[in-house]
Amino acid sequence: MEKRKMIQIGLVYSVKCAGSWLPVRIDKSLGHGRYEGASLPSGKTVKTCTDAIKGDGESVEQWEARRTPKEHDLPAPVPAAKDKKPKTAAKTNEKKDRKPSGLDAAVTVLAEAGKPMNTSDMVKRMLETGLWKTNGKTPAATIYAAIITEIAKKGDKSRFRKTERGHFELTAAGIAARTAAGKAVA
Repeated sequence: MEKRKMIQIGLVYSVKCAGSWLPVRIDKSLGHGRYEGASLPSGKTVKTCTDAIKGDGESVEQWEARRTPKEHDLPAPVPAAKDKKPKTAAKTNEKKDRKPSGLDAAVTVLAEAGKPMNTSDMVKRMLETGLWKTNGKTPAATIYAAIITEIAKKGDKSRFRKTERGHFELTAAGIAARTAAGKAVA
């Protein structure tokens, strides 16, 4: 026959609650091997049975002393951060020169051509003039998908319009974007 555990009121035991072992101070006996206590340090009430309790029990003071780290266990203090130079207004407001996206380059090529073009011809001109650089295997398909996506998402505000199968031209918004980009460059 198993030796019966002696649970003492007021001591802290490890109690299995929801799959985790928590420190619980046993406050009272509910009879028939059941107990009620307070989870430490949250203080929430926990009901448990003798089978879910392990350990010999310790006082709350012993538990707190074991829980607090010793001075030699504490991490070393972090050195103070060096003062960084504040960013000047000129640097924060400057825009970095960025290379044009494939769609921006397509707008430029279509504006220069002045007529509807298919994406293969657009890509050929973009790569020849250096407006766009890519190492992709199917750049024409990439530009085609991007143009179709812009048309679908922006609708009337799109820079492109499909004229016939595989051919696109600039809309008024595309021409306006091109002239705005041209003024920004000049």
